[in-house]
Formats: sequence, structure tokens, C-alpha cells
Amino acid sequence: MGDSPLVDTLPIRKARGAFFTPPEISRYVVDWAVRSKTDVILEPSCGEASFLVEAGEALRRFGKSSLFFSDQLHGVEIHGESAAQARNILSASNLDAHIRVSDFFDCSVKTEYDAVIGNPPYVRYQQHAGTARTKSLEAALAQGVRLNGLASSWAAFAVQAASFLKKEGRLGLVLPAELLSVNYAAPVRRFLLERFGRVRLVMFENRVFPGVLEEVVLLLAEGSGGANCFEVHQARDLAGLAKIESSQWQEHRPDDGAKWTPALLSSSLFEVYRDISEADGFETLVDWGDTYLGAVTGNNGFFCLRQDEVKSIGLREGELLRISPPGSRHLRGRRFTESAWQSMVNEGARCFLFRPKDKPSIAALRYIAEGEAKEVHATYKCAARTPWYQVPLVQVPDLFLTYMNHDRPRLVTNDAQAQILNSLYGVLLHHGRKAIGRDLLPIACLNSLTLLGSEMVGRAYGGGLLKLEPKEADKLPVPSKALLESVRDELEPLVPQVFNLLRGDGLSRVVEMVDRVILSKALKVSDSDIAALSRGRELLLQRRVARGKAFRDEG
Repeated sequence: MGDSPLVDTLPIRKARGAFFTPPEISRYVVDWAVRSKTDVILEPSCGEASFLVEAGEALRRFGKSSLFFSDQLHGVEIHGESAAQARNILSASNLDAHIRVSDFFDCSVKTEYDAVIGNPPYVRYQQHAGTARTKSLEAALAQGVRLNGLASSWAAFAVQAASFLKKEGRLGLVLPAELLSVNYAAPVRRFLLERFGRVRLVMFENRVFPGVLEEVVLLLAEGSGGANCFEVHQARDLAGLAKIESSQWQEHRPDDGAKWTPALLSSSLFEVYRDISEADGFETLVDWGDTYLGAVTGNNGFFCLRQDEVKSIGLREGELLRISPPGSRHLRGRRFTESAWQSMVNEGARCFLFRPKDKPSIAALRYIAEGEAKEVHATYKCAARTPWYQVPLVQVPDLFLTYMNHDRPRLVTNDAQAQILNSLYGVLLHHGRKAIGRDLLPIACLNSLTLLGSEMVGRAYGGGLLKLEPKEADKLPVPSKALLESVRDELEPLVPQVFNLLRGDGLSRVVEMVDRVILSKALKVSDSDIAALSRGRELLLQRRVARGKAFRDEG
């Protein structure tokens, strides 16, 4: 390490995914995990040994009288200065531990532990690269868990940690709440339920890591033989950890590898959601059509033009395509009409896509030369295609679908027959579903079950946004074709009123109207169940919004 110690700053810690743990959390996990004075305990990525210190105190409470604890307290830490600090902290508490300076993925199982506890490093996949990624993926694969290239560091770390346990050992980890919802964590979720006999999660309504925006859960897994469910307790904050033992745990029985997002709802509410969404009146969006990302230009500033720019450049009509302008804020109603598109043209929006054909006009060639002078052609997406100035197109969709949203995903009928860019998804409806889908699906989806479903299948993003990946959008529960045909005469008269309400702040009123037609009258859903769906959606929405506020306040 050299004679001069490195300064371990917050940016350096963040770069390696080190976020040191509040003592209330390490104490709670240790109290759960350490159960006798003979327990042998490992804290991988031990940082400043917050879990090892608590574990040593627990051994003392169980009556361990030895002055030496290193035969029972073990740690691994990749950062030498943190390892040295851990030893000093342990010494100050009259404790010692065997702490190895190493990458945890370079460690092999020489001791099987009664408990593995800690706070794994959290490094997103963009930074989790090279040799570090390769080693982590190989370690997970050695336990039968195949992770994809989008996995953050914690996923393989959790699997590796479990491999150091005795058969009936206990795994207590602080993990990002991504465990519940992201697709890349599906193999980890499956592994936990197959490896352990009991899996419990503690969630928090409020942020519990100072200065860290990531939402966390406490994973408490023990025993062996496989669990057919996982159990959840939701605490308000760190103070709530003291009340867990006197509280009930809710059981959840997920499908193989399915998201654990339903754990955020009560069991009874989730049963209402599941029973209605799986009944005959509902399908998923993939039953209606194909969802896909819009065209990627590589440089919107060059390719997306205003009307005055088109005239100034002198481009021909055949060298331009009409597009829904970049972004999605303009999509507030149920239809994007020809007149709406023309209004945006008149307002100076970027409604034209520059896409010359094989023989560009003199004006187009001049504009292409300007782009090359600005090195637009050298950007990643442009350089990868020939010719660089011909943007690869997607099919003109029947419906637009917004995928980054503050309140809800919006389905909008593409009456203007506009092309889309990658700020939107397109939905191309299946044959036999186009007419009724274009007319009624956008309004029919403004029901309490579909709105709750969007929070369930999507994920909270930085700033409190709700994001849907295409595969997640496919799973969105929406009214079935047969149901829409049966309520057409009742929905169509609502259209003018819905349009006016959606232009303002009338979403709640629209949902009441649509619920009455689709859920109450057509499907005979009780008022109490409809109210439960609405409460569930509001719960997840407000949780997401609160996270977004914290994100903005940090910024």
C-alpha cells in the first residue's frame, strides 16, 4: 500500500460502492443472525467493521469470555485503508477479528460460517466492468446463478456470500430495493427461494442511509430446503426496527423469478389486484400488440428540425418525415391528431425528421456537409450506419406509449400517423384489434387496476419517475378486447368529457368515470375493492414521489 495512506473520500467510497451502515441496521441484523457464543461470523466487504463490532458484542452477551475473537469474527475488505481502520475500531472495543485484504470474489470457502452479514458494495453495471465484472459473474455461475450484463455488483455478491454458509446458516445483508423489481435480479430472487428454508425482507418507508438516494431492504435468509414464499415487514424508519418482533410478517408467493414488487402491498390488496387482473375481463398489453422503442437519431439537434429551419435549408418534402417532437409532454389527451401536430409545427416544435433518400438534393447535401463539419457523423450511432445521415426507422405505431412518467404511462392514439423517436414507445396493434384499440384502449386504460398495474410492473427511477421497459410494458394489465366491445356504447359518450378533463388536472375524475363503466358495471367489482385498488396505486405513487423529492433535495 506504500508509506503514505490514501485519503478515503466520499467520491472514492462511492466509486467502489462503499456506503457505511447506520448502527441501528447493523445491530438489528446481528441480533437476528448471531444466536450462540460459538457462532462463527463473516462480514464480507467489512468497511469499518460495523457488523463485526456488533457481532463481537453479541458474543459477549452470550457469555463468550475469551479475550480473542479472531477465531470467530472474520472480515474481507478490498480497500486496505478501510481494513486498517476496521482493526483499529475493533481494538477500541477490546475486540479483534481476522480481516483479510482481498477482493471477496477472489476468496474461496475455507470456513463454513454460521452467519454471513453485511452491506455489499453497490456499483451499477456501467462502472462494474472489466475483470471485476468477469470474476463476479463467474462466482455467481459457480453457484448455478447466471446473471446478465446489466447486473450491478450486489447481485453476484449476495450469491457469493451465501456460498460461505453452513447448510443451516443465516444470511443477513443490506441490499438495494432493486432486488424486488429489476429483471436482472430474477435469478437472484429464484436462488434465494431455492437455497434457503426461510426468506424475510424488511423494507422502509423513508430513506435510512444518510446521503444515499438508493432505497434499501434488509435480507434475512436462513436454513435450507427451499422456501415457497418470502415474508415482508415494512418499517417506517430506523426506529421501527425495534418494533418488528411484535409485528406480523406478510407472506408473498411469487411465480418463478417474478418481481417481488407486490410485497409493497398488503396481501389482501394484492389478492384483489391479482384476482381481477387474471379474470376474463383483463389481458396484458402484449395481447393487444407489439411495443417497441422509437427511432434513435444519434443527434436530435441535427436531425429534428423546426419549420423555419426546413425553409432556411431549402429541403424538399420527400427528404422529411413528420414526427412526434422529442419528448412526451405534449401528449396529454387521448389522441395526437393532425391538427395537434400542425399546431406544434406552428409553435416552433421540432416536428420534422431530416431523412434524405439515396440521392439527396443539393440543399440536403449542403446540410449533410454542415453536419460533417460539426462531426455529427462521428458520433456513436451515426458512425455505425451507412450512410450516416439515414436514420433507421421503426414502423409508424397505432398508439404512442410514454415510458418515463411522473404520474402514469399515457397511451395516445397516433391519428397524425407520425414517426416516433426514442423518447416514446410505439404500440403496433394486432390485426383485428386496430379499430377498437385505437378508439377505446387509451381511455379504457384509465382505470384503477391498470394504473396500479403500471406501478407494479414498472420501476421507480431517479427523481421519482416511473419507468417501463418494453418487456415490462408487455405485462401491463389492460381491459380485454371482448370487454371493450361489450362496453363500447358506454365508453364512447365519455370521450369528449375525458379529453377536456385530461387537458387539466382531471385525472381522478376520469378514473372514477372509467371505473364505473369497466370495473363496476361490466365486471361487477365491489366499491370496496375498487377503493382498495385506488389506495394501492396511491401508496406506490406517493412512495415514488417521496423518493423523487429526496432525490431533488439532494441535488
